[in-house]
Order: sequence, then C-alpha cells, then structure tokens
Amino acid sequence: MFRAVLLVCAVLALGDAQITQVSQCSNNIGPLPILTVVEGCRTPPCELPQGQDAVISMLFQAPRVIHNMRTVAMAFLSIIPFPYDLGNLSETCNFLVNTYCPVQEGELILYTLRLPIEEFLPVGTQLPVEFRILDDDRVAVTCARVVIRIAPPVFNKLGAQNATMSVEV
Repeated sequence: MFRAVLLVCAVLALGDAQITQVSQCSNNIGPLPILTVVEGCRTPPCELPQGQDAVISMLFQAPRVIHNMRTVAMAFLSIIPFPYDLGNLSETCNFLVNTYCPVQEGELILYTLRLPIEEFLPVGTQLPVEFRILDDDRVAVTCARVVIRIAPPVFNKLGAQNATMSVEV
C-alpha cells in the first residue's frame, strides 16, 4: 500500500501534472489505468501542439506475470479506427519508470510515453485516441481513451519550437 501511495505522489510530482479525465476504450476493451496524466491537460480535449511530444503517463497494475508489453495507439475519425504508428516507442518495457520487464502479478507499474504530434496533422483536428497496452498474447493489460485537439506549434521568443519537458521519477 505504501508503494502505491508513493507512486501516485511521484506521478503528481511531474511538474504541474494533474490527473487527466480519461474514459474506457471502445475497441478491444481493457481495464482503465489507476490514473492517467496527459501533461498540461486535466479535462479533454487535450491541446497537443504540432511538432512536439505529448507526454502521457499511466499508472496501472499487472494482472499477471507479463514478460513483454506493447503500446498501441488508435485514433478515431468518426467511428473508423486508424492506427497511430508509434515505431520503437511501442516497446512499453523500454519506458517503464519504476520497474522493468518481466513484471510480476499485482505489481504497480508507472509508464511514460512521449508521443510525437506530427506536423501533418491539421491544426484544429479533434478526435479520440486510445492508448492500449497489450501483453505477449495481445490481451489488453490497460487501456485509456482521451479526446485530443491538435494545436498550432509553440514557439519561444527566438522563434524556435519549445520542447516539452518532463521530470522523470
């Protein structure tokens, strides 16, 4: 129990992090994470600037021993799902904050994904995105759905794009 409290405090200590309201996934339903933080967003739609990384942290509990995990992102245009290619960012085990794979049954896991917001996504586009973590058997370990809105790139006073910063625990 102490470890769970410590992990929740660690997630909340990520800068000005606030727990983001997420909903149950509609496709390949999996359990909701214990908590989800989309950096800079408490209530969707979450404004995500083009050309920057959205930082998404999830705290979830392993339902069983899991040797490997993969993150899948799916964007929905109307009811049509489109995969959002994560490339090597899909290797969930590479981005665990407090543990490593294999994870043990009942273990609390803190995971952080730095999701690139591609510049080809039109500003003003608003759509739900599901982030699903799958085990070796492609069974959902956890899944969260959040509505995002693509925002214009953020520039500093020198004209360069600001990089999103995150404090890792």
